[in-house]
Amino acid sequence: MNICPPEQYQAAAALIFSEVKTELALLLPGARIEHVGSSAIPGAHSKGDLDVCIFVEQHEFESTLLRLEAAGYTVKPDTLRTNQLCMLESTRPDISLALQLIEQGSEFEFFVIFRDALRQDANLVSQYNALKLATSGLGEQGYREAKSEFIRKVLQGASVIAAHDAHA
Repeated sequence: MNICPPEQYQAAAALIFSEVKTELALLLPGARIEHVGSSAIPGAHSKGDLDVCIFVEQHEFESTLLRLEAAGYTVKPDTLRTNQLCMLESTRPDISLALQLIEQGSEFEFFVIFRDALRQDANLVSQYNALKLATSGLGEQGYREAKSEFIRKVLQGASVIAAHDAHA
């Protein structure tokens, strides 16, 4: 698996996100559209892909999924699918684009919480980059497992900080 330094992909990913966000906002008025994943974290290494979260209310989830499929997005096989989360992919030729359709307020808000935690802590970004480089040769499964453990630890730390701030 090829891991790219930020200077090789982040500027292009940001431009494409801007285009995609505009398209999705027209297709899904009222949806909250967030740039997530490594391309949304300054200085982060990546596989060079683009991840976008689309947050909708529960009663809009299935109709939003149908609109996305009608627009050419396909449900990504072999990924977690619940009534609060559906992963989709695009056939864009210029970048690997994944969408995460998420129920607003669900446990899957963690995509944004993780992004924000790394945006606020350059040390976490350095640790994440080192982990990605060290595990890129483990294959997709080993790489995902290592990333998942890191993400879990960051989210645990973010929860502690959020709970502290709420009581302060």
